[in-house]
Amino acid sequence: MLELDLSAEIQALRHTFGDISEVVDVSRLREDIARLSEEAGAPDLWDDTERAQKVTSALSHRQSELARITGIAQRLDDLEVLVELANEMGDEESGQEARSELAALTDVINQLEVQTLLDGEYDDRSAIITIRSGAGGDDATDFAEMLMRMYLRWAEKHKYPAKVMDTSYAEGAGIKSATFEITAPYAFGTLSVEAGTHRLARISPFGSADKRQTSFAAVEVIPLMEEATAVEIPEGDIRVDVFRSSGPGGQSVNTTDSAVRLTHLPTGIVVSMQNEKSQIQNRAAAMRVLQTRLLLLQKEEEAAKKKELAGNITASWGDQMRSYFLYGQQLVKDLRTGQESGNPAAVFDGDLDDFISAGIRWRKRRDED
Repeated sequence: MLELDLSAEIQALRHTFGDISEVVDVSRLREDIARLSEEAGAPDLWDDTERAQKVTSALSHRQSELARITGIAQRLDDLEVLVELANEMGDEESGQEARSELAALTDVINQLEVQTLLDGEYDDRSAIITIRSGAGGDDATDFAEMLMRMYLRWAEKHKYPAKVMDTSYAEGAGIKSATFEITAPYAFGTLSVEAGTHRLARISPFGSADKRQTSFAAVEVIPLMEEATAVEIPEGDIRVDVFRSSGPGGQSVNTTDSAVRLTHLPTGIVVSMQNEKSQIQNRAAAMRVLQTRLLLLQKEEEAAKKKELAGNITASWGDQMRSYFLYGQQLVKDLRTGQESGNPAAVFDGDLDDFISAGIRWRKRRDED
C-alpha cells in the first residue's frame, strides 16, 4: 500500500510562496494590468509609436508575472490533489509524478524567491551586455566569443529576446568585443552579478606546444535606460566616427558606411554600433548606451564620495569573479560565492541559473552587512 506523505514539504513551499506573493503584491499587479489595459485600448495609442510600445511591453510583462504567480498557486493545489489520489489508489506511478512535480515546483519557487531580492533602482530593466577580450591572445578572443554564446544561449533557454548590437571580430579567432541586448523584466538585476573579469584555463588549441594557457575576458552589464532618464551630453563632448560594418576576418557585410563609433572626450568612453540598418539608427542606439554608462558612472562617483566622507572606503567585490578550468579536472568556480559546476560544457551552453542565483543571494548578504 502506497503511503506518500509530502505534506511537510508542500507546506514549506506554500509558506515561501506566500512570502513571495506579499513582496510581489498581487493586488497592485492586477491594478497595474487594469490601468495598462485601459491605456492599451485607447484609439489614439499608436499615434505615438514609442509610447505605445512602452505601454504594450509593460502590460505584457505584468500579465506574464501575474500568470506565473497564479500558475504556481494552481500547481500547488494540483500537487496536493495528486498526492491524495496516489494514496487512495495506491498508485506508485502517480506517487513518482507527485515527487517529480514537487522537485520542479521547488526549483520554480526558489527562482522566484531570488527575483524578489532584486530591488535595486534599475533591477527591473532589460540589460545591455558588453564583452571584451583581455590578456591571452587568440585564446582570449576565442574565450570572449564563448562567453557571448553562453549568455545568448542562457537568454534562448529562458525565451528572452536577444539582439546583437555590435561585434568587433579579431584577426584570428573569436571577437575583440561585442555588445548585445537581452530584453526581459529584471534582466539587468539578474545578469548584473555576471559583471567582472572571467578567467579561462585550458590547453590552448592555438599553440603548438601542449601548454596550459590562461586568458581573460571582461563582462560589463548595464540597464537599458529610457531616453527621459538619460543624462544630457553636450555635442562638443562627443567625437563621432563613421565606418563600414565588418564580419569575421574584416569582410564587409554591407555597402554603406553605416557603423558609428561615439567617443566621449571627457571620460574616454567609447561606444560602437553597427548592427542597425542605417547610420541614424546606429547613432541613436550608441547614444543611448553612452548616456546610460555616463549616468551609472555619475552614480558610482557619488556613492564613492559618500563612502569617503563617511570614512568607510571598502574594495568592491572584485574584478576576477569566475574561473573556467578546461584541463585536468573540468570545473567552473565562482570566486565570490563558491558555487561550482563540474560540467563546463553545460555552463558554456547557457546553464547559468545556479551561478546567477548564488550571485544574487551573495550580493544581497553583502549589501546588508
